[in-house]
Amino acid sequence: LPCSESIIIGYLLDKAAVLNPRTLDLHLSAIKQWHLTQGFNNPTQSLNVSKTIEGIRRVHGKPKKKAKALRLEHVATLLSFLLSKPESKKQKRDIALLLVAFFGAFRRSELVAINYENLIWEPEGLKILLPTSKTDQLADGMYRVLPNGQAPICPVMALKEWISSANITAGPIFRGVNRWDQLADSAITPGAINLWLKSLAAACEFDFTPELSSHSFRRGLSTSAAREKIAFELIKKQGGWKSDATVWEYIEEGQEFTENASLQLMEKMAKLVSK
Repeated sequence: LPCSESIIIGYLLDKAAVLNPRTLDLHLSAIKQWHLTQGFNNPTQSLNVSKTIEGIRRVHGKPKKKAKALRLEHVATLLSFLLSKPESKKQKRDIALLLVAFFGAFRRSELVAINYENLIWEPEGLKILLPTSKTDQLADGMYRVLPNGQAPICPVMALKEWISSANITAGPIFRGVNRWDQLADSAITPGAINLWLKSLAAACEFDFTPELSSHSFRRGLSTSAAREKIAFELIKKQGGWKSDATVWEYIEEGQEFTENASLQLMEKMAKLVSK
């Protein structure tokens, strides 16, 4: 049966204390879609429901928690730590995972979905086919390109060494490796990437380890590129972003100190004081 306006408002008020506003929005969207698909009028569009949601946001809203962006110096520290470890399959996998994740601006779901069959080796580097992605819901397929670099920071070279060491000729690329350095048949899970990164960061004694997640790679690539004044189009292309607004958000974050009105005023004042 269709919901009335009063039932929806009562539901929202009842859940406001235990669900964040974003989750409530998702619930409201689901209610809307159900009514539309059943041929009923959409009760979520009423003025009273809208005002209720606005009130909940004012009372219970919190700033969106963002993953800590990994800077180039952070990735360099993580890589140096891994390179200091005894050579093993796990060490080679971790180096490849670190460099591919960062320079490819991959989502964790994309990383675990990379198969040997998705790799296209070129003289200039590597193309990785993503059969599906968050921004490719129709599964048209998209590519993430990694150019050749210099050792030991080259993701292409690191991936080759890992594949050769693990003797992978088909199936998932990033697989689990147990304590005896034995390779699993299946890919690591998306959640395992978060745990792996936090463990690696803790070993390097990063004071922001709890703020890290797999999204730190993606945010880190974009903000680091912005600091180096790399063009908007190149940043957007490398991460496969569809939304310009998302890319501009990362660019603004990366340049929030360098592209700052106060900085220019301080430079001007410094000249006045020195006279």
